Amino acid sequence: MLNPAAHRGFACALAIVVALAACVPKAPPLVGQIAPVRLPDTRLPPVHRQVVFNWTFSDGGYRAKGDGAARIAPPDSVRLDFFLANGMGGGGALLVGDSLTLLASADKRVRDYLPPVPMIWAALGRLAAPAAVDTVARVDGDTLRVEIGRSPAWRATFAGSALQRLEVIDGGRIPQRTTRDDDRHVRYEQARDHRSLELAIVRVDTVP
Repeated sequence: MLNPAAHRGFACALAIVVALAACVPKAPPLVGQIAPVRLPDTRLPPVHRQVVFNWTFSDGGYRAKGDGAARIAPPDSVRLDFFLANGMGGGGALLVGDSLTLLASADKRVRDYLPPVPMIWAALGRLAAPAAVDTVARVDGDTLRVEIGRSPAWRATFAGSALQRLEVIDGGRIPQRTTRDDDRHVRYEQARDHRSLELAIVRVDTVP
């Protein structure tokens, strides 16, 4: 039998677990008609582009913002630069395929700003979730939802041929997601740690 102190400790730990679970949204079931697994083509356009954006990062009580740029070279390379507001620092990272490397001059906080690699690609409209044989697709009007793998699974939502959302489904809940509201607004959320990164795209330039 637990003594009173141990019982209080157990109750406290249980309360924390319950509170954390409550913060993570439940995953709704896939809806729509079962469809052949045929994913839209989300490869990067065959041109070099520079995406200029404003960003806001939140991690519990910490908040930072500034501007930045993504310099995209197809088929699978991008340099990301984040500059803190008021010239207070920043830095960059290089993403090639599924490998992410901070540049030597980067502030270490830049690592905190960056989502996992598949979520970064999703923010740029490219689906790069790990391949799995357990893949299910359902169509609802012009919306296609595809669930890849299980425990955890990756759920991709397409509006027409455009990637609109990428979510991690773990234990029936959504601990992480990237949402592309339109061509100008992107949001990454990590529910358990109350962490988010929002991008407001200012312009997209074609570059040499």
